[in-house]
Amino acid sequence: MGCVAQRVDVVVVGLGVGGEEVAGKLAEAGLAVVGIESNLVGGECPYWGCVPSKMMIRGGNALEEARRVAKLAGSATVHPDWTPIAKRIREEATDDWDDTVAVDRFVGKGGRFVRGYAALTGPRTVTVADQEFEATRAIVIGTGAAPSAPPIEGLAGTPYWTNREAIEVEDLPVSLIVLGGGAIGVELAQVFARFGVRVTVVESADRLVPIEEPEASAQVRTALEADGVVVHTGMHASRVLHSEAEGFAVEIGQGAPAVTGDRLLVATGRRARIADLGLETVGLDETARWLETDDRMRAADGIWAVGDVTGRGAFTHMAMYEAGVAIRDILGQEGPPADYRAVPRVTFTDPELGSVGLTEAEARDRGMSVRVGLTDITTSSRGWIHKEGNAGLIKLVADGEVLVGATSVGPTGGEVLSMLTLAVHARVPLAQLRSMIYAYPTFHRAVEDALRNLA
Repeated sequence: MGCVAQRVDVVVVGLGVGGEEVAGKLAEAGLAVVGIESNLVGGECPYWGCVPSKMMIRGGNALEEARRVAKLAGSATVHPDWTPIAKRIREEATDDWDDTVAVDRFVGKGGRFVRGYAALTGPRTVTVADQEFEATRAIVIGTGAAPSAPPIEGLAGTPYWTNREAIEVEDLPVSLIVLGGGAIGVELAQVFARFGVRVTVVESADRLVPIEEPEASAQVRTALEADGVVVHTGMHASRVLHSEAEGFAVEIGQGAPAVTGDRLLVATGRRARIADLGLETVGLDETARWLETDDRMRAADGIWAVGDVTGRGAFTHMAMYEAGVAIRDILGQEGPPADYRAVPRVTFTDPELGSVGLTEAEARDRGMSVRVGLTDITTSSRGWIHKEGNAGLIKLVADGEVLVGATSVGPTGGEVLSMLTLAVHARVPLAQLRSMIYAYPTFHRAVEDALRNLA
């Protein structure tokens, strides 16, 4: 005989950033909530993503700032040491990859936690191990995304790294190959290079961070090469060879010699975790790349989805935003629907690359009346004062008299992005942006220069 379904208000499948937020807030609202997670509560961000990687980046940036002292204020000797970074990740960020604190936090809000792999077995039912739950109010899917390895000959079965192994490393390799020049690839490439690792990046597109503006891609490439990173763009990895004695060799074709390294980091993208969830039992396609949702985060009748699994960007802030929309809808509260016009993203290289909204190419593809304003921040007042490490730019994309996109590259590119995100989100007229008072001497003052250059 099958088990008897336990009736609850809400079942949340996947307690990553978005799922944990939904489950916790609904439990605090007094609903009977079951949260199911097969791995660590909190998901990728606190254990293998945003938090530990930014600790790594902070260390690498500190080393580079020390190297700049000679051109600014005297002299400094730098001796990179990975040990404090690895220790900090284990002790401060991840509790050595133990989620006890996160589980207790959820349970303390009134939720019920179940560890295991869940599957939908019908429109209102979820099964995990020998338990079955009937969700009378909502099922929320927040299973996130996993690294996606390309079908390269010889890759499968080798001990290649994903972002997880790269974050967990305690002893740095002498050399590293990075497949993929997107945000994860370039961030980790720069970090390891600054700690003395010989790094080579292979990107199949014709430039690094190809979803960004070409001018920003060029800035990132210049920065990585200044740190000693060898960059190959427009190159497709065709074959991977590995041996314990020799490490990795990646054939990239076009007559180029194979790229070699002790370790191989595959950072070529991520795919939503929706296989084996039983989506077919509720009329959804489990072979899709992600779950389609409406502007209230509804994926089907009685089913909501939030975070990476929705395919709108693998960002913690996106998961939290979508969680808020879903929470309001499940509770029947008033509030704005999901609005993706002004989605910000930051690649935490040095210089930082922040962008929001549409790129110039995307705006032109939509047939907009495009105007572009571009300025180099090294010629701005703050850039000139800052001197070493002052590379960056501001690029504005307008449709008529309203900003629809912007890029901010610089020492505080992600922070400067905040005012541009507000401008795109609120559709602030260009005339109003031009009439603002911009504090002197700040990096964001370069926005004023870019406004003057709008063509």
